[in-house]
Amino acid sequence: MGTIEVIALVLVAAAALLFLLAARRWYLLRVGAIDVTLRDRPGTGGRGWVLGVGRYGGDELLWFRVFSLALTPSRSVSRRTLEIVGRRRPDGTESWAVAPGSVILECRLDSAPLQLAMGEEALTGFLSWLEAAPPGGYAATGFQSG
Repeated sequence: MGTIEVIALVLVAAAALLFLLAARRWYLLRVGAIDVTLRDRPGTGGRGWVLGVGRYGGDELLWFRVFSLALTPSRSVSRRTLEIVGRRRPDGTESWAVAPGSVILECRLDSAPLQLAMGEEALTGFLSWLEAAPPGGYAATGFQSG
């Protein structure tokens, strides 16, 4: 097998991988998912943010990494143990790590820090989903809407 054939094979494999990633994301968004960027180790600047797609499944937000072929969620966020601590706009290098126009929610999930970044429309739906939890299933400490 010559160099040209190897390069062609690599390009075909890369194109197939990109197609599968795009098709998976398209499918997830088609079934009601939203773009959600997640950071479970809050730090400084734009480090640690991971692009993803979230889909509501009962009492959980099922979160899928964008750059993964897995059909199962990479993470699930239970609204019963999620506590929103604050809300802010991205600052500094964070604005490069999250989607334009995103709002960052500072949260605690089972007492561990968690940050979620999403657009205004997705945020409205997310907050409605949280508030629709059965009594005693959602905490919003120090959270101010608007």
